[in-house]
Amino acid sequence: MTAAPPPSVLWAAHLARDRRRSAHTVRAYQATAERLTAFLQAHWGERVDAAALARVTAADLRAFLAARRGQGLSNASAARELSAVRGFLAFVVPGGEAPRLRGPRVKAGVPRPISPDEALALADAVADDAAEPWIGTRDWAVLLLLYGAGLRIGEAIALPARVLPLGETLAVTGKRDKTRIVPLLPAVRDAIADYLRQQPWELAPDAPLFRGAKGGPLAPGVVRRAVQAARGRLGLDASTTPHALRHSFATHLLGRGADLRALQELLGHASLSSTQVYTAVDAAHLLDVYRNAHPHG
Repeated sequence: MTAAPPPSVLWAAHLARDRRRSAHTVRAYQATAERLTAFLQAHWGERVDAAALARVTAADLRAFLAARRGQGLSNASAARELSAVRGFLAFVVPGGEAPRLRGPRVKAGVPRPISPDEALALADAVADDAAEPWIGTRDWAVLLLLYGAGLRIGEAIALPARVLPLGETLAVTGKRDKTRIVPLLPAVRDAIADYLRQQPWELAPDAPLFRGAKGGPLAPGVVRRAVQAARGRLGLDASTTPHALRHSFATHLLGRGADLRALQELLGHASLSSTQVYTAVDAAHLLDVYRNAHPHG
């Protein structure tokens, strides 16, 4: 008689088949489930199956996170790990209530960009919370447009279907009806393509690209509320809004040597003074890094 696959494998299959998550996300989440299972086996001294996972307590999860932090996990990565663990336990124990445990908080700052880990954790959590798989792919695509292409939330949800098929760049109409061209990373294009494969609506050229649950235009408040709910579970600061993803896009590009004039064009700022705020933000971020890392900080 063939043994049943372990819960982590069944969960990975569910994420790929039913939730239509990307291969990268499936691998990352399955790895988290396997780490949790291995930790509990050592922690409890017994084999861990689905029945055993139903007994997991908040104290068990705290011990798991402490072990992971001891391996060098950052606050953002620990929050993402906890989010994946909650999803895994909810899948293994249908109808059960996952142990309540607040995730690690990320040190606040104003203004403060969020890290790439935090941006992906936020998008993952929002997508996981969606009522239907296609809505999850929609939210993932919208948030990647903000972080990966620097769009404002209003610009992203106002995109018409005539921008299809997507290429390496995207024409975006911003404030004062000014159109700019932004590059599209492969990961952003793939996210939008995944949404297009799953969404159930006919997309006429002048219709909105991103649809609400009932087929109408997607409202920005829907995205903002989803981000607000997800950031609380991840322990992210209240300043982590959809606009913070655009803010992070700009700050990270500047930190990697982007020219201010080029950044101004990418963001659609009317004047360079609007873009120059990111030089101060980046300097503040570097000072934080220096203080935290330097032995005499």
